[in-house]
Formats: sequence, C-alpha cells, structure tokens
Amino acid sequence: MLNDLAGWVQDVIEQLGAVGVALLVILENVFPPIPSEIVLPFAGFVAWRGDGSVPVMILAATIGAVVGALVLYAIAAVIGDRRLAAFIERFGRWFGVKPSDLARAEAWFDRHAVAAVLLGRCVPLIRSVVSVPAGFRRMRLLPFIVYTAAGSAVWNTALIGAGAILGDQWDRVEPYVALLQYVVIAVIVLFIVRFAVMKLRHRV
Repeated sequence: MLNDLAGWVQDVIEQLGAVGVALLVILENVFPPIPSEIVLPFAGFVAWRGDGSVPVMILAATIGAVVGALVLYAIAAVIGDRRLAAFIERFGRWFGVKPSDLARAEAWFDRHAVAAVLLGRCVPLIRSVVSVPAGFRRMRLLPFIVYTAAGSAVWNTALIGAGAILGDQWDRVEPYVALLQYVVIAVIVLFIVRFAVMKLRHRV
C-alpha cells in the first residue's frame, strides 16, 4: 500500500509540478499517511532534473503547508475549547485525564504558542498536530500563519534541498526522516509513561 501511495505521489508531481507539490502537502497536513519524506525530496529531484526550480518547489510546499494547517486550525476552532473541556469532563477519566490537566496544557500552550507552532512545524508527527491546539485556543490568525510558514519553510527547504543535492538518489532521504520519526515517537512514549507514573503516584 505504501509503495502504491509513493508511486501515486510521484505521478502527481510529474504531471502537475509545483502545483502538485502544493496539493500533496495540503493533503499531507490533513491526511498524515501521505509521506512528506517522499513528496519533498522527490520535488527536489524533479527540480534537479530541470523540470522546475528549487525555490518554486519550496514556495509551493510552504503555501500547501499553510493551507493544510489552516484547515486543521479551522476544524479545531469550530469545535472550540469549551466542547473539548466538556468531553474531558465526561470521558477524560477513561484516558486518565482530568479537567485540571487540560487547563494546565492550555495554559502551557498559551505561554509557548509561538515556539510550539514555529518549532513544531519542523518536527515529524508533530508538524500537523500543532495546528489543533492552536485552533482550540484561537491563537491569533496572523501570527499562526507567519510562524507556520516560517517553520514549514525550514522543513521544506531541508527536504527539498536534500532531494536536489542527491539527485536520482533522492530516496536516500527517507530513512533519515524515518529515524527522526522513531526518535520523536520514543520521546512521546516516554512523556506518556512519565505522565502515567505521576498519576499513579498521586493516587497512592
């Protein structure tokens, strides 16, 4: 299935060029199984081959990232933090999450919103998700767009640039991104374990 998806991604970029890159990045933000570690390096390869330019590919990918992030932001904003709080009040105990935990998380995001969005856009797995708390907390739209664009531009430049440098060996980028994803997963798991242990200690 992943091979079929990768083949489809390459076909879209081959046929639509930078427009295809923008559309794929929008989908990748909303539908994470579309792999940016294939979309972006392959876009760099296409530019290296002479069927586009690296700056245009980076711009297209960054526009796509902002549009995709705005979709998630809008969905979260429509749901709203009140509905989220009501959900946690009713069902949070099944996940070991109390309303006070949500309040602390919201307070943390309010204090660190800029860093969360700017740096989060450069981290695999977190890149799309960070738009959700921004929407729940109704982060001011202009800063959200600016920092989303800035963080996305860094990520896009790194992967598209790597694809352009490697040329027809662009697919060598994917294992390094996969390794980074495993590191992020490990950090998330450790955080969840730490959270669970703290909860258990409070109950004892």
